[in-house]
Amino acid sequence: MSKAQNKQLHSYLPTSISAKLLKFCYFLMAVLLYSCGDAKTEQATEDASTPKKTEDILATNATTKTILCFGDSITAGYGLDDNNNAYPGLVQKKLDSLGLKFTVINSGVSGETTAGGKSRIDWVIKQTPSIFLLELGANDGLRGVALSETRANLQAIIDVVRKKSPNTTIILAGMQLPPNMGLAYTTEFKQLFIDLAEKNTLEFIPFILKDVGGIAALNQKDGIHPNIEGHKILANTVWDVLQPLLKS
Repeated sequence: MSKAQNKQLHSYLPTSISAKLLKFCYFLMAVLLYSCGDAKTEQATEDASTPKKTEDILATNATTKTILCFGDSITAGYGLDDNNNAYPGLVQKKLDSLGLKFTVINSGVSGETTAGGKSRIDWVIKQTPSIFLLELGANDGLRGVALSETRANLQAIIDVVRKKSPNTTIILAGMQLPPNMGLAYTTEFKQLFIDLAEKNTLEFIPFILKDVGGIAALNQKDGIHPNIEGHKILANTVWDVLQPLLKS
């Protein structure tokens, strides 16, 4: 990791929570209880359909490199009429407009936890992507999962990717929690993503919902899941880290 990247990581160490983040936080817990209530149904649907969808994509794009987005409802595009409007689909549009031969695979499952991600990573990584974007952890935090467990699950996912697809570049997306989970817990939760990025020398997005979280106009009625305009900003946030990797 470069000195510039290291400096960027530490610039995101815990600081006072902004008014926008506070507003975002108040909505977060209640909404996740709602979305998690539907998670089992949505996850079952996604798990049943994802393998076929992924194989079809790769079968028709055998000559392209792949970018695999592995995450929860944020990646899946929860609440959108068309998940092509979620940030992975928008990144695909950017790539296509530039004539870059990459296929973006959306492997997001609403309600997914790090434990759920750990259980399905062995199958998913068989796609041997060029770039693997890991966006998990928010549902762990909102359920009060022990941080040691979340950290261990994320590390296990990273280890499987490194072992089974050693040439894959990993991008880790960071997340933050509302203050009602307790200062010590929320601070350590935020820090664990920074620590994992540093320990494993990963590319890093400090906060996947940067400039979106807590802004009503950029979120759906639930106040937490980004709308189309919000996903456009997410796509730009991802693109800032992704674009330099495409040249290599």
